[in-house]
Parts: sequence; structure tokens; C-alpha cells
Amino acid sequence: MRYTIFFGAATIALAAAMPAAAQDGAIDKRVERLEKEMRAVQRTVFPGGSPTFFEGEIAPDNTPGERTRSNAPVIDLTARVDALESQLQTLTGQTEQNAFQLRELEKAFAAYKAEMDKRFADSAAAAVEATPASLAPAVRPPVATSTTAAATTAKKPAATAAKPATSDAARLALVKKVEVPSSGNEIKDAYDYGFRLWDAKLYPEAQAQLKTVVAKWPKSSQASYAQNLLGRAYLDEGKPSLAAVAFYNNYKDRPSGARAPHSLMYMGVALDKLGRKADACKAFRELDEVYGDKAPQDVRTDAAAAKAKAGC
Repeated sequence: MRYTIFFGAATIALAAAMPAAAQDGAIDKRVERLEKEMRAVQRTVFPGGSPTFFEGEIAPDNTPGERTRSNAPVIDLTARVDALESQLQTLTGQTEQNAFQLRELEKAFAAYKAEMDKRFADSAAAAVEATPASLAPAVRPPVATSTTAAATTAKKPAATAAKPATSDAARLALVKKVEVPSSGNEIKDAYDYGFRLWDAKLYPEAQAQLKTVVAKWPKSSQASYAQNLLGRAYLDEGKPSLAAVAFYNNYKDRPSGARAPHSLMYMGVALDKLGRKADACKAFRELDEVYGDKAPQDVRTDAAAAKAKAGC
């Protein structure tokens, strides 16, 4: 009789434990699935980050007192798993929205770049067509014999040719006053000579010299300085269209060059002089976005004044 009673009690206990065991197994599967999904989300949101999990926002119930039911821990675990699934869905949705917004920003930036390239290309073509051939002099001072030969072979009367010859001689005298550097560093000497011509306000000669530096040594560190100074020479000579093109080419071709922030700032100044205030403000905003505090202090100071003048 005792064995019969014991066997019956064991059977009843086993039957009662089977639903709880089945319920625990289902929850374990859900937890394992959540862990896999959370790892996948973490790899996407935090690439290269720590594989550990964050602590759940829903903490276990630590309220003192007896549980009202025997399976209360299972109920708490189910609620926490439901909350985790909801949080995972929210995080996945936010990740997809961020990815979509990033793609849209990239498209907008690419369109803006294409528009700026087209505008500057059109401005360069128009400026080249409007530039007289006389504004492209030789890099080095011309030899006196060539001037004499040109005067001899001229078909005009001597009285008419006397005035241009005098003007050329005066220009030649100014160019000869500029000392040609000879430090032994060919690239630096070429740039320094262009700088001295610009400093002497001999802008056409300085432009020709600086163009030679950029064309002959485009990968050197002096190329960024030369291209930026070329834009300054155009700007000082009253040719903002050519200046804007020169500044833009320096920023586009050498974004990490020493004078790239300067060129971007002066490009805004040149565009403002052309009456294109909206494009000038775009250049100033790009200066802040690309370089920010990394830009030299003088550039940031000049840019602030230029933005105020343009009304940005």
C-alpha cells in the first residue's frame, strides 16, 4: 500500500513538472535567438566594439514577500524576454532609419559637389575666353635683344612704336629689380621668385611663374602654396572669376595641402566679389565642416570677417 501511494505521488509530481519544463525550454530558445540577434545588431551598430551585452533596462523584481504562484520566476523571465524583443525591434528600426538618412546625405553632398564643379568649370571657360593674350608674359625677364629685334621688324612708324617700347622697358626694369633666389632648392626658389613678383605687385609675371611651379611640381609641398598664391594674384589684380577657379582647384586637388583651408576661405571671398553670395556662404560653411578648429587661426579670423561681409 505504501509503495502504491509513493508511486502515485511521484507520477503526479512528474506530470506537474512537465509543463514547466516545456515552458522553460521554449524560453531558452527565445533567449538564445535574442542573443544571436543582439550580437548581429551590435556588430552593425558598434563595429569592432566589445562583444559583451548591455545590462537590461528591466531589472528583476526584488520586492520582499512570498510569490503568489510557484511559477513566478518563469513569468518574470517571460516578461523580460518580451521587453528585450521589443527593444531589439526598436533598435533595428532606428539603425535602418540612420542608414537611410546617411544615404540621403551622401546623395545630396554628391549633387552639391557636381553642381559646384560645373559652375566653376563654366566660370573658368568664360574667364579664359575673356582674358587677353597679353596677360601671359614669360616667366623670366626678357632679353634686351629680343625687344630691339621686335622694334626693328615692326612695320609701324618709329614715332608710334616709341611709346610701347618705353612702357616695356619700364616694366622690364621693375622685373629686374626682383631678386631671383638661388638657395640650391630648385622648387623652393621657383616659388619664392613667384612670391617676390607678387609682393612687388607684378601680378602677370607672378601668375606665370606660379603656374610653372604647379605644372612642373604638382605633387610637391610647394604646389599648394603656389596655387593658393596664384589665386591671390588674380584676386589682387581684380579678376575674381579666375581667382575663384584657382582657389577651387587647389582645394579640390590638394585637400590636405598646407594652403587648402586658405584657398577655401578665399574662394568664398572671390565668389562674394562676383555677387554670388549664396555660393560664397556654401564655401564658408564647407570650411567650417571640413576643417573646423584645425584651420589656422588667421584663416578662421579672416573667414569670420568675410562671412559677416557677405551676410552669411
